[in-house]
Parts: sequence; structure tokens; C-alpha cells
Amino acid sequence: QVHLVESGGGLVQAGGSLRLSCAASGLTFSAYTMAWFRQAPGKEHEFVAAMSGDSDTTYYADSVKGRFTISRDNAKNTAYLQMNSLKPEDTAVYYCAATRIQTISWNSYDSWGQGTQVTVSS
Repeated sequence: QVHLVESGGGLVQAGGSLRLSCAASGLTFSAYTMAWFRQAPGKEHEFVAAMSGDSDTTYYADSVKGRFTISRDNAKNTAYLQMNSLKPEDTAVYYCAATRIQTISWNSYDSWGQGTQVTVSS
């Protein structure tokens, strides 16, 4: 059974940085595309970033391009999201997700973490 656990969320001022981690177990980590999604109150899930299993391909939402960086360490079964120049509109619960295909469509991801809250104050 796939298990994903996010950590690293918190409260930060606008312009600040946070690094989220997603520890994975129960899967062949390098075979999975890992992604980050977020959900703000009253809004639907929003794609943030994704990285292929071999780290060769990355995808970013336009809203975070140039500010966020996704990475992974296959030896540690962990994915990361480095978030810089944070804005109040980045406030949301951030989820990591895993799938065996390369996609940014949230309904194609079949394994999800419990989420970590990121709050950016103005």
C-alpha cells in the first residue's frame, strides 16, 4: 500500500520561502511521477508541479513558474517542493501525489498524502 507523508508547511511572510517534503513508502519510487497539488478554501485542487520518475521531465503551473522548484531523491524515496518568493495567494493545503504515468491531471493520481498547510501572510 502506497503511503505518502508531507511535511514542512507553516506560516511565512510574503516574500519568504518554505521547503515541503513528501516521504513515500510502499512503492517503487523511481517508477512514479510525483506531483504537488494545492487546494485553497472554497477552491478546487490546483496543479502546482510534477516530476517524472527519472527526474528528466518537470512540469509547473504558470502561477508558480520561476518561484517554485520540484525535486526528488530516489535513494531516499522523497520528493520536495522548494517555494520561494511566496505570495498570499499561495496560501493553501499542499498535497503530494503519485502516479505511474506522466500527467498533470489530478484525477490520474491514485495515491495522495494527507496534506500540509501553507499560510502566507501579507
